[in-house]
Amino acid sequence: MLTKNKLLSLEDYAKKRDDFRKSIIKIRQNRSVMLGADIRLLFENQQTIQYQIQEMLRIEKIFEADEIQAELDTYNPLIPTGSNLKATMMIEISNKEERKKRLSQLLNIEKSIYFQVGMNKKIFAICNEDLERQTKDKTASVHFMRFEFDNQTKADFINSQVRIISNHHNYQSSTELSAQQKNTIAADFN
Repeated sequence: MLTKNKLLSLEDYAKKRDDFRKSIIKIRQNRSVMLGADIRLLFENQQTIQYQIQEMLRIEKIFEADEIQAELDTYNPLIPTGSNLKATMMIEISNKEERKKRLSQLLNIEKSIYFQVGMNKKIFAICNEDLERQTKDKTASVHFMRFEFDNQTKADFINSQVRIISNHHNYQSSTELSAQQKNTIAADFN
């Protein structure tokens, strides 16, 4: 969990921002998983969330303690706690008209996404615990997901084939994690 004393001041962040950003780009390389052509899952950790918070503080010019705490309260739930993996799911369709059409076809897409560890174990996403992210007409293009793992499945994660799957009736796709992705993401269990 991030606390105020782990954050850089606005002045210090401005000095270190370019290096911080370069390191986050590198960190995100093996934390970003494409599921089909339109969905990206970005598996968060403390560093990626600190970057998000630092950027929000910089953009909004936030330096008051209570406002910083509000940002921490918003983003800390996205940091894995050792028994789970947490991801930001983004539906990435650049054409505005096509995006509007597809978002209306993808209601509840976030509930259809799961990890398959080995041949049998399925871990479905627990989604959008902060607030509802769809209307009766369309889903949002960003969702927040938590995947809870028991000890055996955490142990199997490294030694088994791991796939992320969507079984939504309008979006069926499967992506196998590379060894590098598995190793990077599995570090969140520690």
